[in-house]
Amino acid sequence: MPCLSKVIIMIIFLYGEDAYRSSQKLNEIIKHYKKIHKSGLNLKYFDFKKDSFEDFRDSFRSFAMFDEKKLMVLKNVFFNSKIENDFSSFFKNLSKSKDIILFYEEKIDERRSLFKLLKKSGKSQNFELLTGKSLKNWVKREFKRYSVKINESALNLLLDSVGNNLWQMANEIKKLVNYKNKKKIEKEDVRVLVKPKIETDIFKTIDAIAAKNKKEALLLLKKHLEKGDSPSYLLAMINFQFRNLLIVKDLIESGKSLNMIFKKVDLHPFVVRKSYFLANKFKFDELKKIYQKIFQADLNIKTGKMDPRSALEMLLIEI
Repeated sequence: MPCLSKVIIMIIFLYGEDAYRSSQKLNEIIKHYKKIHKSGLNLKYFDFKKDSFEDFRDSFRSFAMFDEKKLMVLKNVFFNSKIENDFSSFFKNLSKSKDIILFYEEKIDERRSLFKLLKKSGKSQNFELLTGKSLKNWVKREFKRYSVKINESALNLLLDSVGNNLWQMANEIKKLVNYKNKKKIEKEDVRVLVKPKIETDIFKTIDAIAAKNKKEALLLLKKHLEKGDSPSYLLAMINFQFRNLLIVKDLIESGKSLNMIFKKVDLHPFVVRKSYFLANKFKFDELKKIYQKIFQADLNIKTGKMDPRSALEMLLIEI
C-alpha cells in the first residue's frame, strides 16, 4: 500500500475473511492519515448497517475543513442491495474525487458488480486466511516483534492448537510472552496455557458422524455458520480432527495404550484424549474413506467446482 500523501488512486478496497489482518491494515492507514492531517476533523466513518447512502453522499459533497483531504471509511456497503446499487450508480463521482474513499469489507460475493468496479478502479488488497508456511511465518514475526524466541516443537503445537484464527493467536502469543517474561517459549508452556482450537461442538459433530446421525451433524454445522465461523475454517477443523483420528486409530490397532499414544504423537493432550475415544467408534478403512472425501471437498472448493458452504454440507451428507 503506497504512502497516502502520494496516492494517485483515491479508492482503497480492503476485503477478505482474515478480519484481523485487514483491521490492522485499516488502522495503519488511519494512523498514517492522522499523522499527515492532524486536525482529524475530516476523517469520516460510515457503517451502512445503520447509516444511509444519503448520509454519505451529503458528507462526500461537503467541503473539507482546513482545506484537508478527507478520508471516508465505508463499512458494510454490500449489506443492503439498494445501498450497493446507489454506490454503483454514484461510482463515477467517487473515481474523480481527490478525497480518499476506503471500502472495508469482510465476507463478500466477488460476483457483485460493485466488487468488480472496486477491483478495477481502486487499490485493493485481499486478506485471505493464512495457512501452512504463510501462517507459520506470521506467528514467527509476531514473536520476533516481542523480541521473544519460541522452540520449533512449541511453535508447531501452538499452530495445531489455534490454527488460523489470528484474533485468538495474537492473544495466545501475548499470554505466552507475558507468562515467560520474554524468555524462550517451550512446548510445555503451550500445553499449559493454550486452549486447543478443536471446540466441543466439532467433537459433537464427529460424534454425530460416527453415529450416522446426519441430521444432528448438519444442525451442528448450521450452529457454527450462524455463529460466524467460515465454511473453509470449519472444513479445515474437520480435516484436522480426522487426520488425528487416523493417526490415533493406527496406533490403537498396533496395540498402543492411551498413555503410550500421549508420548508417541506431537499433539495437545486434550486432542489426543478426545481422538482416542472417538477413534474407537470408527473402523480404520472407514476413517480412510472419510478422509478421502474431505480431501475431495477441499479440492472442489479450490478448483471452483463448489462454494465452501455447499461443499461442506455435501461432505456431511455423503459421509
